[in-house]
Amino acid sequence: MKYRVDFLTLFPSSIEAMMGKSIIGRAAEAGTIELGYTQIRDYSENKQMQVDDYPYGGGWGLVMNAQPLKSALDSIKNISTNRKTRVIYLSPCGSVFNQQHAKRLKNDYDHLVLICGHYEGIDERFINACVDEEISLGDFVLTGGEIAAMAVADSVLRLVDGVLADEECYTGESHWDGLLEYPQYTRPEVWEGRQVPPVLLGGNHEKICKWRTLQQIHRTKTRRADMFAKFKASDEFQKNAVEKLSGKKPKRPEFICRRAEKSDLDAIMNIKNQASERLKEAGVMQWQNGTPTKELFIEDIDTGSGWIFEENGNPAGYLSVKTDKDTDYEKYSSIWPGVEGSYIAVHRIMTSNDYVNLGLASEMLEFAEDICRGMGRGSVRIDTHRDNKAMLALLNKNDYVNCGSIELDIPEKNDRMREAFCKLLWS
Repeated sequence: MKYRVDFLTLFPSSIEAMMGKSIIGRAAEAGTIELGYTQIRDYSENKQMQVDDYPYGGGWGLVMNAQPLKSALDSIKNISTNRKTRVIYLSPCGSVFNQQHAKRLKNDYDHLVLICGHYEGIDERFINACVDEEISLGDFVLTGGEIAAMAVADSVLRLVDGVLADEECYTGESHWDGLLEYPQYTRPEVWEGRQVPPVLLGGNHEKICKWRTLQQIHRTKTRRADMFAKFKASDEFQKNAVEKLSGKKPKRPEFICRRAEKSDLDAIMNIKNQASERLKEAGVMQWQNGTPTKELFIEDIDTGSGWIFEENGNPAGYLSVKTDKDTDYEKYSSIWPGVEGSYIAVHRIMTSNDYVNLGLASEMLEFAEDICRGMGRGSVRIDTHRDNKAMLALLNKNDYVNCGSIELDIPEKNDRMREAFCKLLWS
């Protein structure tokens, strides 16, 4: 049965002229929904077709009579049997309408009767006897209920299957999930010196999705504090963003680590590919052209130097901790502080996109340092590309000292230079 909305109004032609246009009008023409417009005055039993009178008790203005309203409503119900009907009076005294109201009215009913009041309102006896619900657009007063009725009808009907091209047309909009909508942009790329945010031009849909989510949360926080206070995050990314905007320190996930196994290879390569893509987007030539290779990770696993970090079974990060002498590092023995040979080497430290900026990389460094201490060795060595600002900042944060530049024997022939770092655990 098609969703139907009937308007009881003194100005049916005005509503029809508006609702008969654009998306809702096209849906009605296509038969996806049904719209009805009833002239209340046609049901008056007064010879002059009067629908209002002076209020009992005195006062300014007129009040709409109960009789024509009831007769008009009965006529609609008589031709709309076997429907789940909701009779709604648009009134400043009603509950304030929002997206949740729209969802409820669409999901719980297939027929709405929207009553448009005028003058000083309608006879309270009709409301008590015939109206299921009163709805207001907000804390203000209109000259009639037509504008409010059209707003309610439009917001409900656009949720009906087939009215919009795809449900994403409304699920990503303001208020659907308790947030305001993210900002939108179209051509040209630069308008009056204002540029479209670069993230929207890069084609990385995961990054675009996260950017839009952050924009939604930030907009809601700054423009609608009342909505932000009620918003419930649906995933870890939203939760961390909300906590950050609220001035709270995001809760650090609890990770477990274990030696990597051959069965982890797909997960490890996925983490590596994500890390490589982040480096590429940052303009860093490290880990491009297929490096590190799967064979290198297999070697880590075979030698027991590969470690994987997980949260609730989800692969989050990986690193290699070499406890034997590192060939590349041995060639530059003079630059390293500490006792010669008393070190471990950390390579291929990386996190998945879901765990960036959550403290995992620091935790992996701490894990390597614990291994170093447990073996009675005095320092941890590591290297990174000179343009890898994220890794440079991580090492600086964790008190690693830059020991100089080294050239590695790696497949990246055009860019083998790396910055070498070391952390002394004891003198």
